[in-house]
Amino acid sequence: MSGRARLALTAAAATLMASCALLPLVSPKTWLFQAAFLVAIQTGVGAAARRVPLARPLTVAAQALAGLLMLTLVFARGHAILGVVPGPDTFRHFADLLQQGSEDVSRYAIPAPLSDGIRLMVVGGVLVVGLVVDALAVTFRSAAPAGLPLLALYSVAAGLSDGPGDWLWFLVAAAGYLMLLLAEGRDRLSQWGRVFGGVSRAPGGPESGAVAPVRTGRRIGFAVLGVALFVPFAMPSIEGGLLAGAGAGVGVGNGNGGTISAVNPLVSLRDSLNVDEDRQVLSVRTTSDDVSDLYLRIVSLDDFDGTTWKPAERHITGVPDTFPTPAGLSGDVKRTTVRTSISAADWYAQDWLPMPYPPSGVKVAGTWRYEPVGMTLVGDHGQNTRGETYQVTSLDVQPTAEQLAAAPEPPPALKKEYTEVPSSLPSVVARTAREITAGSSSHYEEAVKLQDYFAVTGGFQYDTQVAVGRGEGAIANFLRQKRGFCVHFSFAMAAMARTLGIPARVAVGFAPGTPQSDGTVSVGLKDAHAWPELYFEGVGWTRFEPTPTRGTTPSYTVSDTPGSSVPNEALPSQGASAAPSASASQSAGCTPQLRKQDVCASPSAAGTVRRSGGGPPWWQLALWALAGFAVLVAPLSPMLYRRRVRARRLGAHDRTPAGVAAHTLAVWQELTDTVWDFGIAPDDSQTPRGTAARIVGLGRLDPVAAESVHRVAEAVEQVLYAPRPRLTAGLADDVRRVSAAFDSTATGAVRLRALLAPRSSVRLLWAASAWWAGLRERLAAARPALRKPSGQQG
Repeated sequence: MSGRARLALTAAAATLMASCALLPLVSPKTWLFQAAFLVAIQTGVGAAARRVPLARPLTVAAQALAGLLMLTLVFARGHAILGVVPGPDTFRHFADLLQQGSEDVSRYAIPAPLSDGIRLMVVGGVLVVGLVVDALAVTFRSAAPAGLPLLALYSVAAGLSDGPGDWLWFLVAAAGYLMLLLAEGRDRLSQWGRVFGGVSRAPGGPESGAVAPVRTGRRIGFAVLGVALFVPFAMPSIEGGLLAGAGAGVGVGNGNGGTISAVNPLVSLRDSLNVDEDRQVLSVRTTSDDVSDLYLRIVSLDDFDGTTWKPAERHITGVPDTFPTPAGLSGDVKRTTVRTSISAADWYAQDWLPMPYPPSGVKVAGTWRYEPVGMTLVGDHGQNTRGETYQVTSLDVQPTAEQLAAAPEPPPALKKEYTEVPSSLPSVVARTAREITAGSSSHYEEAVKLQDYFAVTGGFQYDTQVAVGRGEGAIANFLRQKRGFCVHFSFAMAAMARTLGIPARVAVGFAPGTPQSDGTVSVGLKDAHAWPELYFEGVGWTRFEPTPTRGTTPSYTVSDTPGSSVPNEALPSQGASAAPSASASQSAGCTPQLRKQDVCASPSAAGTVRRSGGGPPWWQLALWALAGFAVLVAPLSPMLYRRRVRARRLGAHDRTPAGVAAHTLAVWQELTDTVWDFGIAPDDSQTPRGTAARIVGLGRLDPVAAESVHRVAEAVEQVLYAPRPRLTAGLADDVRRVSAAFDSTATGAVRLRALLAPRSSVRLLWAASAWWAGLRERLAAARPALRKPSGQQG
């Protein structure tokens, strides 16, 4: 088998190894065998086209055509001419399948079922990546850039999956890339001959010149792989989503302490609201007499930066047998105990445990951790809700309007944290809040007026087709357009409440589901919801419902005017509902003042986890900067090295005989290295005059450039053989003239290779190898002297 055929097989194997990272995303995994078969055929077509040989673009086109015919045969046989030739109906069918696959991806949790649409996306994607890798590594003989499509394939899978075995798929993909680099290196070394075929530079006798570079390549590859494995552990982690598949809850210790980060805890609510199929997420059975008020809370967003609402980072502990009393709840408020049994669907896998708020106890199997500020449970190290059945004991808190209206001011530390709004918030938000609540006698009355403004009197319409919106003007745009869904309503009301001095946050979870004939309540995707929670001292965090036609209006907020708190049914509702979307980041955590008041130890309010300070520690930032520098500089290091060496060799020199000799020899080496970069390897067995003739002949230089080459060669002969060498002026200009001549006649690919990956930069490796060999020799020579006893005569 030829070297290029082996390289093609290695490229196909590397593609399939990288595609293994997609295995956890789809079930069953039989698609990989189909993808392997199609990639093998596509690789065979490329090998045949190169053997003809066809031009490189025609080779790639032949492979692309073969891939299209195979996809047509597998996925669109009934829509093709003669079952294999694609026509207009074929491409329409492909478009329908891709649309179906896109909808399935947004609808199903990981692992998604292998529908025809998802199978086309996965198999077709692997085939396209295989084509690009084969074209770069084999057809165009440049294996290093082939790592980019392999990285893209792995990154897509890694960005969606968050399982405990992700490190294994990284090792498999990295091993495939290293195999590809090694195969290309062997193929190149087999053709370079004398360049690496001379006497070994290391002490200890002769050794094949092709062996040392291959061994060096292995060492470099394993070193890079080791760095790639180590750096992610040192970097700050990025976790998965909330309502979209399982994330990786992380904690430290034995379950009694640590922290958990909630980054990007929400997926797009609008996509969930517009799904065609309302799949059941949870089945709920409760002792509550009124299931219309049974909200299941997942997490709360308590940090508002003017752009979006986000969860914080807070301490987590082991799950207590009995939860403490909710922060701010006094004994004067009526409450009843409710017991609820919840069963999650087998496909619904997420980190946080949906529970009625406030919970007072939970019985659940698996490894879970308790976040006391938000009174939430989060899975530890991959634990999620998939197929879980658990029991929650909670309090049905029933405050009266009088109690809420008479609530005293909250603790100063809590009020400061939960009424903070950024200076970038548009002034129209606070101004509108003041106009709506003008004449109010209490924060409670202000909150009710805000709720009624959005749900009843303000002319707002519920519309799931409106984008969530980002940026500082998102809330202002919503107030102007008056169209949106629960994310808009809850975000806007919470922000406006904060401008009025009312502590506020946003809760995320599920609105009350649909009662079933067997006494259970079915909670579906379209029941996912977001709502604001406002804090009143003596009652605690209290739910409000500003979204029209969604959820239920709390009884303690119903106005004295009959029906005034009932959503206006005349306003059209243009969608259903499901799980809110917001990008998450870190926020201010539990302040010292809150800890003094014991607010953090008892579940107060916020949605997720402890803040660890003002950002990552300095050493992580340094590693980040170092990694970014390495990513940018490493590919350019051969070019930078050659530019530096060229400037030093062609620069100024002493006018002494020794300086003239050193400059002449440096210019000669720069000339031979320059032509080496353009493909003419040096031959140390020839004289300078013979080397000059060889360069002129192989390079097909014009007379002016040829004269420059011979002039440099004559200067070198004078330095080597003349008793008193004389200075030859303009040698550096001669080398530049020769370099320009090669650059003007070479193809674009050759010029690019000479610039970005010059062959002569291998001298740096040779110099490092020689230095290491010399160091080992010196250490070996010094070892007997170091072991000699003190006072012993030599």
